[in-house]
Amino acid sequence: MKKRFFDIVISIIGLLLCWPILIFGLLVSIISTHSYGVFIQIRVGQFGRLFKVYKLQTMIRGKAIESPITALNSNRITKGGLFLRKYKIDELPQLFNVLFGDMSFVGPRPDVPGYADLLTGNDRLILSIRPGITGPASIKYKNEEDILIRQNNPKEYNDRIIWPDKVKINRQYFDTNTLFGDIKYIIKTLRR
Repeated sequence: MKKRFFDIVISIIGLLLCWPILIFGLLVSIISTHSYGVFIQIRVGQFGRLFKVYKLQTMIRGKAIESPITALNSNRITKGGLFLRKYKIDELPQLFNVLFGDMSFVGPRPDVPGYADLLTGNDRLILSIRPGITGPASIKYKNEEDILIRQNNPKEYNDRIIWPDKVKINRQYFDTNTLFGDIKYIIKTLRR
């Protein structure tokens, strides 16, 4: 209950402080992608419940998508989108997801459907907590797109190396998370 109250208060404060950046990012997104500017994707949330995650659009719609993994060199990402991704401005709409209760500030990143189905045994405990905007796995893999860009097969590398490591990290987070620890993860995220 303390964590949910914390999430509500901080998401409201975040929206109040970041609204000019959010509006700027939305305009960059609209102009660079020739779209409405908001990207909505189905993700797996707490208890395996599907929800809509909100982000600013950074890619051109309509191009064939071979994989849910997108490296920074993808020809789908616009120049404006690269800017939004570099400074994580594209993630700001997720403050609404936190406010609405679909996400928390800190927790495992929500996966696209298909990955959560691969969790087995005690690793499925990860699904009992709200997914987060940031967390220990997000911090470790803050340069995930840079790692993937160097791979011959980014999806295979993600599935074989990165995703299993994130599961391990998220399982450790499940076992040890506290509100104070979450505050430390938020501070680490803001410093990067």
